[in-house]
Amino acid sequence: MASKHVKKIVTPASEIAPADQPAPVAKEPKKAVRRATAETMAKAQRSISVSEFFAKNRHLLGFDNPRKALLTTVKEAIDNSLDACEEAGILPVVEITVGQLGETHFKVIVRDNGPGIVRQQIPHIFGRLLYGSKFHRLRMSRGQQGIGISAAGMYGLLTTGKPVKITSRTGPRSQAQYYELQIDTRNNRPDIIKQAQVEWDQPQGTQVEIELEARYQKGRASVDDYLQQTAVANPHVTLIYNAPDGRVERYEAASKHLPPQPKEIRPHPQGVELGLLIKMLQETKAKRISQFLCSEFSRVSPRVAQEILATAGVDASATPKRLGGEDAQRIYQAIQKTKIMAPATDCVVPIGKDQLVAGLKQVVNAEFYAAVSRSPAVYRGNPFIIEAALAYGKAPAEPAPVGEPSVEQADEGEEERSNGESLARLIRFANRVPLLYQQSACATCKAVVNLNWKAYNLPQSRGALPSGDLTIVVHMASVWVPFTSESKEAIASYPEILKELRLALQEIGRQLGLHLRRSAKLQHELKKRSYIEKYIPAIGEALKDILELKEKDVERTCENLKTVLERSRSM
Repeated sequence: MASKHVKKIVTPASEIAPADQPAPVAKEPKKAVRRATAETMAKAQRSISVSEFFAKNRHLLGFDNPRKALLTTVKEAIDNSLDACEEAGILPVVEITVGQLGETHFKVIVRDNGPGIVRQQIPHIFGRLLYGSKFHRLRMSRGQQGIGISAAGMYGLLTTGKPVKITSRTGPRSQAQYYELQIDTRNNRPDIIKQAQVEWDQPQGTQVEIELEARYQKGRASVDDYLQQTAVANPHVTLIYNAPDGRVERYEAASKHLPPQPKEIRPHPQGVELGLLIKMLQETKAKRISQFLCSEFSRVSPRVAQEILATAGVDASATPKRLGGEDAQRIYQAIQKTKIMAPATDCVVPIGKDQLVAGLKQVVNAEFYAAVSRSPAVYRGNPFIIEAALAYGKAPAEPAPVGEPSVEQADEGEEERSNGESLARLIRFANRVPLLYQQSACATCKAVVNLNWKAYNLPQSRGALPSGDLTIVVHMASVWVPFTSESKEAIASYPEILKELRLALQEIGRQLGLHLRRSAKLQHELKKRSYIEKYIPAIGEALKDILELKEKDVERTCENLKTVLERSRSM
């Protein structure tokens, strides 16, 4: 029986096709697009070399804009020259030439008097990234990763298509070697364009020539600023700078003595992570685990090794290569619990307080200088030293006549207003190398900003550098500076580093605060004395009327008062 509830469907007239038109044809559904399969994705996958990676991410190396690229190229070439000269015991003489070939086309030539480079190593040093001798050794040096100069050549090739040109000579009796080469970024290896023996007027040394797209500009964070700061931190270096505008600037060496040569040390056990410890156990040539601990690490004597193994419950005669992961983990935990002497510090060479002040005096003409060189400390088993210095105020001008305000006193209000608007200048160094970019990301800047400079009589806004006519210099010397990126522009904020920075800044801050308090007290006394000097003639006239003194007695009394005032001034 049919249901009584039948729903009537009514089709709107607008949807009814006229009789003379064919009925609409239903659309066929779209076919699904075939996506990639595991097999097709596998065919597209391939390994990439480090050169290829950095060619696409050159901003990581400091080549993110033309102005910075010029500075980075000069910086990397100078770092290599200074490291080579100091290691060979040669007082460095480095000549830098920056020539402008076009609006954005520059040529950088850096020549040094170092030991030179043997012929077989030239292509690898300048034509391969991550190639060098400094990465695996624990010793203070400017270069660390073996990236800088080869990356500069790669940038020049990418922007101008020109190869790197190298001339090197290892001694007066050897022939100078000349290379033109470029980096094969696909395989991270050098392509030699030209190789020859040439005549060179220099008895030994190395010259590198790179053409690149760049922009030259004076001022802060420029090539000029970098060279000036390099001369401050390296008083034993002679720099000759041929600028693009034709200027020739020469920074003569203030010292004829090389800084002490840092010594290479073995890793400290408390700075080694578990994965690296396992790798070292598998690669060691030691026959016994006790011998392994004493020979592969610094500051581990036979007694300390026995204490570590006893805590870990490992037999001292066990073979390192046969130890499992659990044994390695117990040894690692025992190392952290054992009291071990801090690493040796002869692997780090500071600039020194006197040299820091001398360098500051070349840059700033101030009324007060202070410097400190902290005792060595350790982060992750790596020794480091923090040094700090400051220059405050302006050197005093010629004294004004007694009773008249000096130029400094007359302009005191204006000076305070300008100091309230201008921030202190911060100069950062890492292993004697100036750091000119990423200041706010650097541990040095964070330590300066977080310090309460108001306690040392300096104005400071929250989250900012102190205000005033102040220049602060901070230097970190370490066997391995923990930079935040491959461009080596900012130091990572390890707690141990921040602590040493804070203590160094507090020490020079206390010296500055003491100087400012003394200056304020002296100014207050001078102000009171000026009032007394001003009213001495009036006192003489009053005494003349009260005591009925003669004119010569009044003059003698005034002279006596001035003598007493002068005596109190010298006290």
